[in-house]
Amino acid sequence: MNNVSSTDKSCNICQEGKNSTVEYLLELPAGEKVYRKDYSIVLKLPKGRRTLTTSWLNGGYREDLECIINNQIQRGIKKGEELEGGNVSAYLSLLASKLGFDPLKSSGMLTAANMKNVAIVNKGFRGLEVTAIVTGGVEINGGRVGDPSSYYQENGNHFPINGTINTILVINADLPEYAMSRVIMTATEAKTVALQELMVPSRYSQGIATGSGTDMIAVVSNMTSSLKLTDAGKHSKLGELIGKCIIEATKKALEKQSELTPISQCNVLLRLERFGVDEAYYWKVASHMAGENRKMRFLKDLRELALNPSLVAATAAITHIVDEVSWGLLPDTSARTMALALIRQLPHIMQSNQEPPEDLLSDYDSIVDNLVYMTAWLVKNSVMGDT
Repeated sequence: MNNVSSTDKSCNICQEGKNSTVEYLLELPAGEKVYRKDYSIVLKLPKGRRTLTTSWLNGGYREDLECIINNQIQRGIKKGEELEGGNVSAYLSLLASKLGFDPLKSSGMLTAANMKNVAIVNKGFRGLEVTAIVTGGVEINGGRVGDPSSYYQENGNHFPINGTINTILVINADLPEYAMSRVIMTATEAKTVALQELMVPSRYSQGIATGSGTDMIAVVSNMTSSLKLTDAGKHSKLGELIGKCIIEATKKALEKQSELTPISQCNVLLRLERFGVDEAYYWKVASHMAGENRKMRFLKDLRELALNPSLVAATAAITHIVDEVSWGLLPDTSARTMALALIRQLPHIMQSNQEPPEDLLSDYDSIVDNLVYMTAWLVKNSVMGDT
C-alpha cells in the first residue's frame, strides 16, 4: 500500500462511547484504527505498541497507550486555563473519557486546524509500512527556529493555541526507544523540507518558517512485529519512507487547511510578505510617483502583475540574495550591487516600452524597498507583461 487517501466512511464503534457515530478513515493491516469523531482525530491502538509523544498527557515514552487523539480547540480559546478542566492535561483527560478511553492510557495533542482537513499518507517497501496522519496550519503561527520568542514560561500555565502542524506517525516495525527518538528527528527535518519547498514565511522574522511554535508529534511502533529495525536516519529505507510520507502529508494538510500550494505561492506579494511588504505599502510607494493616483486600479493591476511567473522568478532570485546576506554567505556590498543590477533589468524582463526614472532606485534604501519601487513603477505604468 503506497498511498492512502483520507476518504471518509461512516460506521459505529461501540467501544468509543454509546450511540457514537464516527467517520472511519483507515484501518491499518496491524490493527490500528483511525477515525474522526466530533472535533477529534483518534488513532486507536492495539496492545503491544510503543509510543513516543510530545503530549502533555502521558507524553514521552510509553508501552501501554490505547489511543492518541488530535483535537481541534474551539474558537476563542487562547490559553490553557480557558480550556475545560482549567489546563491542557485536564482537558485532554476529560476528552479521552468522553471518547471512551482510559485517561491514564491516552495521549493527545491540540490545534486550531480543522480535523476535516486531515491528510493521511502511507508508503511501503517490502514488508515495511509507514503511515503519516497530519493536520496543519501555519498562516498565523509559522516561525523559524531562533526567531524572537513570544513568552517566557515560569509556571507552566501559558499555552498559545494558533496554527499548528500535528503529526502522528505509525510504523509497522519493532523499534527500540533510541530509534524512535531518531524517527522524531527525521520527521521534523521532513516537515521543514515541506515548508521550505512551499516558501512558507515566518510570522516573527524575515526568515522562511521551519514549523509553527506549537507543533506536536506522536510516533507509534509495533512491538509484536517480526520486522525489527534500529535505524530511522536518512540513510535507511525507514528514514526515506518517513521523509516522503511527512513531506507529502504536510503539504496536503496545508493545502486543505490554508489553500497553501506551489501554485498559490507563485505570487510576488506572498514572496514579499515576510519582509513586511503588503498592498498598503505598495500603494504608499506608488501614490508618491508621477502619474494618476487611482488606488483600486493600481491594486487590481498589482495583483495581476504579482502572478507573472517571470516577475516571481526575479523576485525569488533577489530575495534569496537578501537571505544569503542575512546568513553571512554573501558580503553586503557585492550582494547589493548584484541585486540592484537585477532590479534595473526588470523593465526589460517585463517587456516595458518605457524607461524608469534614473532616480527611481536609492542606494540608501534596502534591496527589498528598491524591488518594491521598481515593481510599483511597472504597475503604475501599466506594464502587464505576459512572459
